[in-house]
Amino acid sequence: MQVSRETPYTCFPATLSENPFLNMKITSQSELPDFNPRKIVSMVFQSVAAAILLCTATAFASTTCDARQMGAKGDGVTKDTAAIQKAIDACASKGGGIVVLQGGGTFLSGPLDLKSHVALAVARGTLLKASEEIDDFPVREDAKWRRMALIHADRAEDIAITGEGTIDGSGQGWWTRHLNRPKGSPEPPRPMIVDITRSKKIRIEGVTIQNAPMYNILTNLCDGLTVRNVRILNPGRKAPNTDGIDPLSTSHVLIEHAYIDTGDDNVAIKSGLVERGEPIVPSRDITIRDCEFVHGHGLSIGSELAGGVQHVRVERVSFKGADQGIRIKSARGRGNDIGDFHYKDITMEDVRTAIQITGYYTGYKAEDPGELVTEHTPRFHDIYLENVTAKNSQTAVQIQGLPEAPIQNLQLKNVHLQAKKAGVAQFAQGKAEGLTIQAEDKVVRGKGLAVEGWTE
Repeated sequence: MQVSRETPYTCFPATLSENPFLNMKITSQSELPDFNPRKIVSMVFQSVAAAILLCTATAFASTTCDARQMGAKGDGVTKDTAAIQKAIDACASKGGGIVVLQGGGTFLSGPLDLKSHVALAVARGTLLKASEEIDDFPVREDAKWRRMALIHADRAEDIAITGEGTIDGSGQGWWTRHLNRPKGSPEPPRPMIVDITRSKKIRIEGVTIQNAPMYNILTNLCDGLTVRNVRILNPGRKAPNTDGIDPLSTSHVLIEHAYIDTGDDNVAIKSGLVERGEPIVPSRDITIRDCEFVHGHGLSIGSELAGGVQHVRVERVSFKGADQGIRIKSARGRGNDIGDFHYKDITMEDVRTAIQITGYYTGYKAEDPGELVTEHTPRFHDIYLENVTAKNSQTAVQIQGLPEAPIQNLQLKNVHLQAKKAGVAQFAQGKAEGLTIQAEDKVVRGKGLAVEGWTE
């Protein structure tokens, strides 16, 4: 009997992939494993127990809570916040389930609190739309720089936002107020569309997310985030700070098959800002692959990296019309240990700056003598770029390590950049193999550049 791990209703958990009973391929008696009886009984017991647990979880997941049956109108006029929340709470009270918004129409809502083991599913042709009233989104008590999001969760586990419908943040009014505020006045707090904190096992799949007042998706102090097959759409201009996906102090992240067209960072991996008083926790083990990023400010690591970032892999990502492509940014007082990044099979077209790695995000300092290294000096290291191409950029490279903390082990292999200006490079050490830069000028080589094989 063959059991497919893709079968929807299988009672064999994924954790059994390591179970030798499921994976043995025996062609002769000599290949039989030497298991003792106690070990066999123990493994069978563990497998059956795990299967029972999964079957129980599947039963909970079969619970469906239709928001319309809870009183939601979906008419685009009535606020359906209470009815949708009632559906979420009902599913949560039964151990989990799926809250469905279906039947077409527009479900107008204020903040929704997603609970553990609950998925919010927005069906094709259905719109979940944020209320345009400011007072519906109070300022967060624990983070006064932002308001309650349209969809938020705190200390939740095993949650999801799915479906083929659309979630709209009604951002236009928020953008206008932000851009028209008196010069020099502080930025007024705005809500995100999705804002998840201190949670585990998060999945966002299939939906279109658009018109965010601020970030589209923010996870903070989370572990286990999957974003797959989503479209994130915001105007390329006059939609400030509309980052696509921001894993903040979040680890074990997979972002794949995402189309992001937005007004700020397409993705921004962060780990806290010292002056904001946030916990200093790193972001680690992040994979981004098979994505298309249009407009926006590129795939960023930084600039708020007080907790550091390690182990990032980016593969088969294309950029078109973005301000930046590969972007690693920080500054003195904002950094930490930042490294082990692998970029492979990256294509860029009409990107303003193809490769930016800078410790001067808050402002370049000419004739910089260097400063003392502190806990929050950005320390860039082990950055690998392979099979990277850029066409029709304004600037090919902006590589600027700090005098006290040069970029260590920058590896460039088969990197081919075509731009109007070659750019600048300083305080970086590493190796280049197959690097070509076609531009009207040459790279301005500053102090401390020691990249073996760098030729133009």
